[in-house]
Amino acid sequence: MTRLLFALMLFPAVLLTAQSYHNAPPEGKIAGIPPKAWVEKIDRLAPAQATAKPAKNRTVLMFSLTTGYQHSVSPYASEVIKVLAKKTGAFTVVESSDIECFSPENLSKFDAVVLNNNCPQSPDRDIFLDVLNNKATGDKTIGSKYEDLTPQQRKQKAAELEQNLLDFVSSGKGLVSLHGSIAMQNNSAEFSKMMGGSFDFHPPRQELTLELVDPDHPLVTAFNGQGFIHSDELYLFKNEYAKTNFRPLLEAMFDKLDEKSRNNKRISQKGRLYVSWIKRYGNGRVFFVSPSHQPESYETQCMLRFYLDGIQYALGDLSCEDSPL
Repeated sequence: MTRLLFALMLFPAVLLTAQSYHNAPPEGKIAGIPPKAWVEKIDRLAPAQATAKPAKNRTVLMFSLTTGYQHSVSPYASEVIKVLAKKTGAFTVVESSDIECFSPENLSKFDAVVLNNNCPQSPDRDIFLDVLNNKATGDKTIGSKYEDLTPQQRKQKAAELEQNLLDFVSSGKGLVSLHGSIAMQNNSAEFSKMMGGSFDFHPPRQELTLELVDPDHPLVTAFNGQGFIHSDELYLFKNEYAKTNFRPLLEAMFDKLDEKSRNNKRISQKGRLYVSWIKRYGNGRVFFVSPSHQPESYETQCMLRFYLDGIQYALGDLSCEDSPL
């Protein structure tokens, strides 16, 4: 009886400790178009107001085209951004899947671009060229209006569209990259420089333990000084990532990975496993966030606040230290 009473006395303390460590809901089977009930849940959990007062009315272009791997989370991420915009009034959103939205004339209407899981085809790894060459998973007519262009003209136009985005950000605007979109122009050295890295690979989805690199940094205040655990793909990066020319925000704990991942030299030799960061590119600001491959990860107040704060940083309304460590 004494042992039982002692165990019962300990149980509340153990429960409190577990709850204080932000655990995202377990992995489910969400896919396809987000149900109305899910969007309503996100609306309830989303912040009621912006963290920083916008300096002016802000407009964001959300680019949601995918020509390669189709992330089922993409329409969920789209709804998250729309909910954050509508509920807080921090910005308005225009969503497009048309590569012509990257013309200088169109980009001039926006304060930031959100790249929503824009995975391209291999081996080119160039979403603009995929469209121009009429190569897209599930859509055999996406590039039909460009069929009269020569191969050289298509390459030139693809390069121009990428350069338009680079110029947009470097001129002082913002860029937000969600999960798979870091691979959008994966063979481009300058895109890698702007992003802070290029996609390399990921081990199988698993439960990840993420910690705050600097718990006192303004962009991670949403987590109240605590890391969190959720089911996700651990993205690993290459090219510019090796220079760590960014301010890391979240990192995955190597010792918490599954055994197969811990024994993978391609992972163990990477050093610290950063999964979210901010950085400067010219006069502009970039916010990259790998979490998450799973819609369930959005079902927490802290993750929604983190996204909002990152977007406000990219827009230039939330000032914080963004120099590399």
